[in-house]
Amino acid sequence: MRLIDEIIIHSSATPASMDIGVKEIDKWHRDRGFRCIGYHFVIRRNGSIEKGRHVCEIGAHAKGYNFHSIGICWVGGTKNGKAFDNRTYQQCDSMVELIDALKVVFDIKSIIGHRNVGRTECPSFDAKKEFEGVCNE
Repeated sequence: MRLIDEIIIHSSATPASMDIGVKEIDKWHRDRGFRCIGYHFVIRRNGSIEKGRHVCEIGAHAKGYNFHSIGICWVGGTKNGKAFDNRTYQQCDSMVELIDALKVVFDIKSIIGHRNVGRTECPSFDAKKEFEGVCNE
């Protein structure tokens, strides 16, 4: 098993009206030349959590950070083509539950957004600030 100590939060960069999941994102990633979906989990608009790439496998979601992280993508993140925090309450609840479950299994030291490791607005909120202190309990 690989050493996992970080969670990186992403958004699908889609409008709130687009309810997609692992199937669609897997196709997008394959179209870009990935072997399969790069994220380990996807949180749909209704809060349901779908499994993507197995957590034992190195992700393809944050170059330079994939080896030791788990990638979580929440569906949404744009409005009129610009970054916009349109998470639903269900998505927020599911994100907290998923992070809590992952912390039981892995020694998670930090939770950050893709924006903290790349030149992007993904996700459309400051995940590092929002989850600050979650790993120091």
